[in-house]
Amino acid sequence: MSNTEITYLVGACCTVFALAAYVAFILVPAWTAYSRVWQRMAAAVLSLYVLAAFVGVGVAGGAAIVWFWDRIGF
Repeated sequence: MSNTEITYLVGACCTVFALAAYVAFILVPAWTAYSRVWQRMAAAVLSLYVLAAFVGVGVAGGAAIVWFWDRIGF
């Protein structure tokens, strides 16, 4: 495997694991907290804001690492 293929494989695995964690730890508890279908659907839609916030924090953290990488001395 080339370096590019390894990078794509790692990215795909991280995406699958992140979506599984979102479903298991955020979506399922939000869905089971309510009994009516419209409440469950609203909770599922609102949980997308939580997902977006987590993605935003991850992107900001990654951007900070890329921005400050040359200043980090090992």
